[in-house]
Amino acid sequence: MSDESFIREVEEELRSDQLKSFWERFKWFIITGAVAIVVLTAGYRGWLYFSQEQANVSGDQFIQALELSDGGQLDEAIAKLETLSNEGSGEYPALARIRLAAEYAKQEEYDRAVEAFDSIANDTGFDATLRDVARLRAGLLLVDSGSYDDVANRLQQLSGAAEPFRHTAREGLGLSAWKAKDFETAHRWFSDISSDIAAPSGIRSRAGIMLDLLSGIGFTGAEEDSSDEG
Repeated sequence: MSDESFIREVEEELRSDQLKSFWERFKWFIITGAVAIVVLTAGYRGWLYFSQEQANVSGDQFIQALELSDGGQLDEAIAKLETLSNEGSGEYPALARIRLAAEYAKQEEYDRAVEAFDSIANDTGFDATLRDVARLRAGLLLVDSGSYDDVANRLQQLSGAAEPFRHTAREGLGLSAWKAKDFETAHRWFSDISSDIAAPSGIRSRAGIMLDLLSGIGFTGAEEDSSDEG
């Protein structure tokens, strides 16, 4: 036997002895860790399955609420949505709260609808876009029933040049200002819509009509322009 072969066999024996020694010292830790991994994996998979099943149940309840609403059974729809918003699983409590606010508005319970939309808009647990939609809905409801300040508190932040809902927000602000007989502010909002080439044609058309109405009562915004020049 060559020296190299002898040295290799000795090294293999040493490695074998070290492995046996390591196993004897730490086998219970290894076994316990392996069992823990299996148990945790099984538990996690069980939790995922349970969560999915609960979400499926909530989804069925949400669909039932929509069907009740479409069928004119608004009280039953609201009751089911209220339960779902408190006890549902997955994303359905959030969806239920949004739909619930819309159902209040459908029943002309505008104060409750605005309160519900405001609650969503102020809830940081919601997606930012959904919060903006809720803020927009609340502001539009208040065009008829609230003051200009009520509307502006909700829609002003949505009216900036980079905001995706700016066209509808500006229209709501303009209509609210018109209702409050603040024709200068109304003219400014409708002019912003009219000059924004990205505004949908329907909103631009309505803004043009409102500008014509303002012109018809003698307000064209010229007073503001002349004061600026002075």
